[in-house]
Amino acid sequence: MSTDKNRATAAAILPLVGGPDNITSIAHCMTRLRIGLRDRSLVRDEALKAVPGVLGVVEDDTYQIVLGPGTVARVTPEFEALVEEGRSAAAPAAPVTADELAAQGAALKDARTARNSTPFKLLLRRIANIFVPLIPALIGCGIIAGLNGVLTNAGWLPTVVPALAAIASGFMSLIAVFVGYNTAKEFGGTAILGGAVAAIIVFPGVAKIDAFGQQLSPGQGGVLGALAAALLAVQVEKWCRTWVPEALDVLVTPTLTVLVSGLVTLFGLMFLAGEVSTAIGSFANWLLATGGAFAGLVLGGLFLPLVMLGLHQALIPIHATLIQQSGHTVLLPILAMAGAGQVGAAIAVYYRLPRNRSIRTTIKSALPAGFLGVGEPLIYGVSLPLGRPFVTACVGGAAGGAFVGLFNQLGSSFGSTAIGPSGWALFPLLDGAAGMGATIALYAGGLAVGYLVGFVATYFFGFTRQMLTDLNTSGEPDTEPASAPQEAPTPVPAPTH
Repeated sequence: MSTDKNRATAAAILPLVGGPDNITSIAHCMTRLRIGLRDRSLVRDEALKAVPGVLGVVEDDTYQIVLGPGTVARVTPEFEALVEEGRSAAAPAAPVTADELAAQGAALKDARTARNSTPFKLLLRRIANIFVPLIPALIGCGIIAGLNGVLTNAGWLPTVVPALAAIASGFMSLIAVFVGYNTAKEFGGTAILGGAVAAIIVFPGVAKIDAFGQQLSPGQGGVLGALAAALLAVQVEKWCRTWVPEALDVLVTPTLTVLVSGLVTLFGLMFLAGEVSTAIGSFANWLLATGGAFAGLVLGGLFLPLVMLGLHQALIPIHATLIQQSGHTVLLPILAMAGAGQVGAAIAVYYRLPRNRSIRTTIKSALPAGFLGVGEPLIYGVSLPLGRPFVTACVGGAAGGAFVGLFNQLGSSFGSTAIGPSGWALFPLLDGAAGMGATIALYAGGLAVGYLVGFVATYFFGFTRQMLTDLNTSGEPDTEPASAPQEAPTPVPAPTH
């Protein structure tokens, strides 16, 4: 997308979200422009969803506009620039009464609280906020690692291979530090102190320390250890600030935070987190080695409902742990089959409703993103509102997951070297023991099964006769692209985000 087109997209979005004065914050994740709003009622949702390039909208802790991977990183700077320009040139806005603001705020707060503010979901959202900023580096390094593997196996460019290995592995060797930094920042501590405590985990000198009768090893505990260490550091820091005099705070608080948290990390958390990490890896391998097709069927079939409930965020640390342990997560390609079932279901809906121009227009606009693993427009604009096609999409995901799971059980295990993409976008990140050619073929086969079963199940079982009668209306005008979820996180393997 050219710079002019990026700016045009940003310029089209800005007035539809209330203009520059209605924006309180701007950020972006992997696929979404996230903005804070002063007055939600000023947003024109339907017009916004009709903007070319907008794949949908999500109302969560921020108002999120789905633009897709790559595009969002280019549109966001243009949007920020337009907001700044608009604020400097804008005339004073028309006054809004305090009663109006209070009424709007109370209604929004009540609705949001009812949907999104359970303690468990808030915790999962915070965990996602820790890992989602790391996804671009995971993707970049994962693709470089895959390229390096191809060159190594082919015997090409032997002088370049060590350099690519260093580039691909540098981030992963220090991922614990970044997790610690983001954890402290997310939970209200000093970010650099969280990173400092987490850095202990990857320091080579820990090999000289014994804990629980065992010698520690650098990296033991991985991202889970870093997460726990940084959370402890936040609590110690907050405790220090309750009693340390202001004159001594700059010396005493960081010293005690790093010292206390560091000692607990070395003589407790690294060992415990290491045991948990090992158990996670062993369980994932055991599950697919013994459960095979059945495990894949369950994982692929239930992933869309997990996304609907926001529970898929709990898988992010598990993916990160598996990547750190073995270089890839075997779960993500199976979970990605849910998106394949969704695409197949959407295509079936398209053919079953030949006279419904509205739904067909939505499907045509959302399918390209669906093939690349961005499923919100199809889920929330097509299958979920229709009901039955959402269930049949899950059936397609289950079939694709069973296909991939079966080959895992037969010894052709493979996974993704990064969290985030799915669909066709996952191909460059695949890694498996059977070789790149076989790995790509198996994943493509799983997608094909998911597409086919999702299509067949939806075509024959996705509609009642009454639904077909009611939905196959003629003469409807084309409508906007599908809307996105009212309660959905960063694409994760979904993603995330």
